Parts: sequence; structure tokens; C-alpha cells
Amino acid sequence: MSNAQQTSHPVLDLSIDDVLTTTRNVRKRLDFSRPVPRAVIAECLTLALQAPNGSNNQGWEWIAVEDPAIREELAELQRQALAKFLEDAGPNPSVGTRIDIGRNERMTQIGESVLYLIEHMDKAPVLMVPAFLTPGRLEGANTFYQASMWGSILQAVWSFMLALRSRGLGSAWTTLQLWKERETAELLGIPYDEYTIAGIFPVAYTVGVDFRPAQRRPVGDVLHWDRLIPR
Repeated sequence: MSNAQQTSHPVLDLSIDDVLTTTRNVRKRLDFSRPVPRAVIAECLTLALQAPNGSNNQGWEWIAVEDPAIREELAELQRQALAKFLEDAGPNPSVGTRIDIGRNERMTQIGESVLYLIEHMDKAPVLMVPAFLTPGRLEGANTFYQASMWGSILQAVWSFMLALRSRGLGSAWTTLQLWKERETAELLGIPYDEYTIAGIFPVAYTVGVDFRPAQRRPVGDVLHWDRLIPR
């Protein structure tokens, strides 16, 4: 029996390729009025925990925040984080922080949707906060260590988002919270010196389930054989 047949929640009629190409960062189309059952969160996370991770160490922990008061505190921290980010980035954050390399044709629209979500973050029925065990902080660690640790959580987070999509729910990968990571850790009872927070992910059913593939550069523009810069 397949996973789709075993699931306790209806699964959309989508192929694997459909799920992979239409799982989006959903912001304006999150349905804040519809509650999300705990069973759905557990089901999607069960699938996500099958993701590869370094040495199968499974150093992840997942905090699903339902409490409205805690959600509001998290949202306020994110608003403060945005202010901190803009302050540190200076008058032109896209160039100053090397975020915009000219490949995104919808930067303005995405910026608007990001601001919308920040204003409404507390309304999401669930805020998922994944954290992973990192003996000591990652800042200053060598590239091997950082890649190993991040690679042991990010694949699981993406699998969680794919599982949500297949069940008619959505989320958005938000990392602004990390500008207030210590305060976020204290709020959620996460030992700051032992764990790193990977981001905050609002979880909600989506308004409609008809998502399309995003704007991406043709594979021929980004695929290189043997060397990035030819000899």
C-alpha cells in the first residue's frame, strides 16, 4: 500500500513532478481562517523525517506553535528583525547584502508579499520552528561543519513543505527571525548555545490549490559541465 493510500488526510491528485514544481513559498494565499489539525502536522512531519541527514544523527527538534499569545510574540520579534535587517543593510539592502543578482523578474511583487506575511504572521494557525543540535554556535565554524549541519535540517524542512503541498496546505520559508534568534530561542525554551533555529514556517491551508511553476532561468543557462568558467 502506498503512502498516499495510508494517509489519514486527503491527498491532492498531483504527480511527484507536480509537487516538486508547484510547491511555492505561499504568503498571500494562506487561509488564516481555517484551523490546521495536529494530525496533519504530525503526518507531514513523519514524512519529512525520512529526509537524509548527516550520519543519520537526527539532531532536529520541531516546535509547532499554536498558542495565539506565543504566535503574536514571534510575529513581533519578526517585525523587529526586519527593522534590524534594514538598519544593518543600509539604504540599498538588495545590493548591499548581495541578495539581488538580477535573476528574479518578480522582486517587487515578492517584496510586497513578504511584507504582507510579516504583517499577518501571527494569524497563521501554526508556526513551525525547526531547530537542530549544534554543539556550540555555527558562527565562525569551517565550511565543512556548517554545510554538514545545515544539510541535516534543510532537506527535512523542504520535505515538510512538499508534504503540506500534497495535502492542500502551504507554508513560506522565512529567515528574518534569525536576526532575533536568541530572543526567539528564549521564548520557545530552546537552549541558544546548543541549538540553531533554521527559520519560522507559517502553516495553513491554501486558498485554492492551483499553483504553477515559478519563473526560473532555463537549465541551459545554469548547467555547466566540468567547470563554471572555461579555460
